[in-house]
Amino acid sequence: MLYNNIMEYKSNNNVVYSCKYHVVWCPKYRRKVLTQGVDVRLKELIYQICSEHQSEILELEIIKQYIENQKKV
Repeated sequence: MLYNNIMEYKSNNNVVYSCKYHVVWCPKYRRKVLTQGVDVRLKELIYQICSEHQSEILELEIIKQYIENQKKV
């Protein structure tokens, strides 16, 4: 398969898997609330929580109106 060279797999005793999530958070009415340091603190919290759950962030983008996050578990 062509995808085998691109994808990274994890495994345990019974399973081989590749699990990725694409998450988009939008504030109510898409208000521009992720400014003036809120975006920096939010990015810190996201990285901290992901490290606690042993997940890897592939891409993280915070824009004034929404957050786009892609991570691998």
